This record gives sequence, structure tokens and C-alpha cells, in this order.
Amino acid sequence: MKASRVLPRLAGALMAGFLWLALPASAAPVAGKDYKLLASPQKPDTEGKIEVIEFFSYGCPHCYDFNPLITQWAKQLPANVAFVRVPISLGRQPWGQLVRAFYALQATGDLERLDTALFEAIHKEHQALFDEASLTAWAAKHGIAADKFKSTLESFNVSTRSSHAERLARDYQVQGVPHLVIDGKYEILGQNYNELLKNASAVLEMLEQPGKH
Repeated sequence: MKASRVLPRLAGALMAGFLWLALPASAAPVAGKDYKLLASPQKPDTEGKIEVIEFFSYGCPHCYDFNPLITQWAKQLPANVAFVRVPISLGRQPWGQLVRAFYALQATGDLERLDTALFEAIHKEHQALFDEASLTAWAAKHGIAADKFKSTLESFNVSTRSSHAERLARDYQVQGVPHLVIDGKYEILGQNYNELLKNASAVLEMLEQPGKH
């Protein structure tokens, strides 16, 4: 996909990633290699914590591969770190409906239960869940009343949150997904999924040091 960052999709990537997730970063991160400072830093939405943003899309195959790894990684973050997922469309109308689906599932309380299922429906089962009707039918099959999901999908709250997510993507000048930013100014670099998470951990460790944050 042209708009998605091209990352290796190795068969052993998931297992390899889980082996090091619990280990601390072993070396200080290097600017320009492991991360880059944003030309226009942004003020994080999370107050009092170091914010990690993952920009992603359910429509992106790389995000699908990355999701199990970053989910496990995020569970191990310390209490002073906030992990925030931001779904974006990168200007693609079908992906825009998936942005709304994320916030609709969050609003109904079904996001944790159906997050992986939505990824798998698109990439494993090859369902074209890119419009309101198909998303509503899918949600109904997974135990959400169709009228409830449809009204939530069309709600002012979901529209507002979806617009905010797209604005964040523009402010952070996101060109591809998955895309990680820490503390509003550190864009994490890496040639594969493991490197992205290793470098993110290293930047978080760096920010814990006096004078770095």
C-alpha cells in the first residue's frame, strides 16, 4: 500500500517480538537513527504523563501484523506512561469509516472485546467493512444491537473524536502507519516492528533520566 509504511512481514516476527518485550533497552537511543525530533512539537493531550501515540488503521495490513506486539508492549508500560491509539484515514474514505468504527466500539464499551476481531475480519476473513451498512451488520453479528451501533456511529461524539484524530494526524504530519510518537516530539524510527518497539522503550528510558524530559 502506497500510503502505508513498508515493514517486513516475517513469519517469526510475533514470536521474536515477545521474547524481548520485557527487557529494558540496552543502549541510549540515537537521534536520526532510532528517533527524530519533530520540527513542530505538539502538546500531548494527556496531562501529567508521558504520552505514547500509535497512529494506525484497521485497513492497514502492517497495523494488523503490529497490533499483537504493541498491545503486549503497552501492557508493560509504567504507570507514568499513557498509551493512546489514534485511528486515522490518511485521506482514504473507506479508512475514514474505520476511524468512526473505532470510536463507536469505544463508546459502546466493546472495543477491547472486538478490536482484534475487526482486524481479523478485514485481513484474515477478507470482509469489506468499509461502509456504515457493512460495519453495522458486522457489529450486530458480534452481539451489538444494530440500531445502537448505527446511532453511535452517526453520533456527534464519534464525529468529534474522529475529526480530532484526523487533525492530530495532520498536526503530527503522519505519512504512513503504524506510526509512533512519544511526548509530542519524538517520532520513533525502525526498520521492522521489533526495532520500533525497542527504540520506543529506549526513548521512554531516556525521558526518565533527569534533564531529558
